[in-house]
Amino acid sequence: MFQKVTLPNGLRIVTEEIPFVRSVAIGIWIGAGSRDEQEGYEGISHFIEHMLFKGTTQRTAKDLAESLETAGGQLNAFTTKEYTCYYAKVLDEDVDLAIDVLGDMFFCSLFDEQEIEKEKRVVIEEVKMYEDTPDELIHDLFSEYVWNDHPLGRSVLGTAETIHTLTREKILTYMDTHYGPENIVVAVAGKITHAEIIAKLGLFSEFRRGQKRALGVPPVGKTICRLIKKDTEQMHLVMGVPGLGQNDDDIYAMHIINNILGGGLSSRLFQQIREQRGLAYTVYTYHSAYADAGLFAIYAGASPVNAAEVVECILSEMDDIRNHGISPLELERTKSQIKGSLYLGLEAVSSRMSRLGKTELTYNRVLTPEEVVDKLTAVALEDIIRVMRRLWQREQVSLAMIGPAEFEVDLQPVLAKRHWG
Repeated sequence: MFQKVTLPNGLRIVTEEIPFVRSVAIGIWIGAGSRDEQEGYEGISHFIEHMLFKGTTQRTAKDLAESLETAGGQLNAFTTKEYTCYYAKVLDEDVDLAIDVLGDMFFCSLFDEQEIEKEKRVVIEEVKMYEDTPDELIHDLFSEYVWNDHPLGRSVLGTAETIHTLTREKILTYMDTHYGPENIVVAVAGKITHAEIIAKLGLFSEFRRGQKRALGVPPVGKTICRLIKKDTEQMHLVMGVPGLGQNDDDIYAMHIINNILGGGLSSRLFQQIREQRGLAYTVYTYHSAYADAGLFAIYAGASPVNAAEVVECILSEMDDIRNHGISPLELERTKSQIKGSLYLGLEAVSSRMSRLGKTELTYNRVLTPEEVVDKLTAVALEDIIRVMRRLWQREQVSLAMIGPAEFEVDLQPVLAKRHWG
């Protein structure tokens, strides 16, 4: 059972009491990510995440690192394209400590000039490491090319060039704009009571800054077929189309399509490409849903000589669902699989806290597991074909590859000879 309160300054606190556990997870969720970064600020959301661990008026960076670890707890953070989260997980007896540490980081970080310069070098090394990992880099390149020049297409990390330009003044300006209470949700799950958490979070009711978030215009998809030439042992490829925003009525049918095609070991693409043909070790699909847009994509890493055949296999499976749909058994099995995965994921207090924070920040309300299951259950066989035909259109299909130039796949002739019912 969750409870919610909105403080006078607009900050939301959402809690879920779980009396039979000994742990508590606390997250500060901020509606600010890489899509909110204007020109000259690229990578700053992720950089601020790093800097909140670099020392406060009360604690050094080492003190922060040791603060919860010595109590057996965890302190961490992550940045995405649409939000940033700072979180802690502790025993119930250490809730006061966790709130104190998170509050100290959030309100009292120093942003020391020397630490900023040092952390620039660290983040630039992170960028280099990422760029040396083609099976990760290809996803960012795909979104960058398809969402040409839109902030949602940019890497969360920024680039070495943009990181060099970040300053203390830019950091404080960005936080003053985006780290306002109306853009923040504090989510808490575990062995707590709602009343005690509200009382302990008094500091969060006292600050005022920033403005309510404005997302700007949604991205417009651009069809591309592009090879990034690199002497790799595998051809890393991502094929896909613009997808659905988080509030789209078809999002639950999309979840089912994604799961059937590439959601696990029993998925169609895994079975066809890896198990039956032995063409790739890794193959999967994903649907990235944002507030007003999405991307549906298929990834495979295969020997360059097999890249063209992998592309053909992917298109064959997509065509089959687009033209003929799926069987009733396949639909029910997939619904059960998603339902089971959802409920098993909620066994941990961290997962419950994440659900509270993310859905409240995204939908302005908590989306319960039962509501998700009801919407999944309502998806019918005809919805699968309809949504596939809505999204998987010849003129929308894009392909990005990293690998040797001599094995480049020209997508358009391959698409042209396929039957589109």
